[in-house]
Amino acid sequence: MSMRMMLKGKIHRARVTDANVNYEGSITIDRKLMETADILPYEQVDVVNVNNGARFTTYAIEGERGEICINGAAARLAVRGDIVIILSYGQVTDEEARRGSPRLVYVDAANTIVETKRGARMMTLLEAQ
Repeated sequence: MSMRMMLKGKIHRARVTDANVNYEGSITIDRKLMETADILPYEQVDVVNVNNGARFTTYAIEGERGEICINGAAARLAVRGDIVIILSYGQVTDEEARRGSPRLVYVDAANTIVETKRGARMMTLLEAQ
């Protein structure tokens, strides 16, 4: 059985509220954002910094309302106010990949959810190819 690594959830254009190089590691994310994007505590995530192009992999921990804090060594890759995209992936079968769709979470400058979508439109584009 063939397996594919597919996007499972995305928090789009979140604003970094803090960076703490002295913390052990990880990214602290608003609990509600994690739930909405289907990201569990300690789940691996990729973070893309829109401001400087840095990309890194870490794990998510739950934070307070509006909080996006880059911790540990990764805190050297972002500063307060930077815009980041947080991505989580899951390994699925070909069949699941063709019928599944990621949870997409869009936020405003205060990291409050303004829109959520399922990635069905992206799947339609893939199927057309």
